[in-house]
Amino acid sequence: NDVVGVMGGQGLDEGCVVVADTQSAGRGRHGRSWYSPPGVGLYVSILLRPDPSVASLVTLGAGVAVVDGVQRSTGLTPQLKWPNDVYLGNRKLAGILAEAGASTAGRVHVALGFGINVLPGRFPNELAGRATSLETELGRPIDRGALLVECLACFAGVYADLQEGRSSNVLTRWRARAAATLNRPVEWDGDHALRRGMAHDIDESGALLVRTEPGVVRLISGEVRWT
Repeated sequence: NDVVGVMGGQGLDEGCVVVADTQSAGRGRHGRSWYSPPGVGLYVSILLRPDPSVASLVTLGAGVAVVDGVQRSTGLTPQLKWPNDVYLGNRKLAGILAEAGASTAGRVHVALGFGINVLPGRFPNELAGRATSLETELGRPIDRGALLVECLACFAGVYADLQEGRSSNVLTRWRARAAATLNRPVEWDGDHALRRGMAHDIDESGALLVRTEPGVVRLISGEVRWT
């Protein structure tokens, strides 16, 4: 994402893709690090210049594309968890991070990054029970190049839908992929207190809608924990 951010700041056209075999400073949301050892995963960033009206949906769209790409490559059917996690069962398989920036000329861009755990690896202790990989689940080798091609091809279709006014198609597909994580209890930190509710749906901007006793709460960011 840092490399793509520099490209965006220099005014390069959208569609540039950077792929890494490893990352020395991989990161996720809220400043967390992303475990990126050599040869174990697929680490990809794409330079985008989305229409401002759909920029908030880029992360959700990328989730749909990663799930579809994994399914086409392996036959596995991961699930999505709002806003940017890809799971197989109860273990995390992939994550997505979109970061906005602008050039000195004011031209806005988005660095869209995704990381997929492909080979079995020695995950750090704090991740060992919560992460999985494609080869662990399948019990056979995966061609990372073929996986990359499928994910990029799927994202091209999703991005075209967003840019051409068909965002409802993307939201419908996201809901289908997230069916296992919706209508479940969640908690989050809000208004200086722990709050709880039932994850219900997403709205047209990609915000998570949570049913609580006082009414429906709309979450656009922050840490949501499924309980």
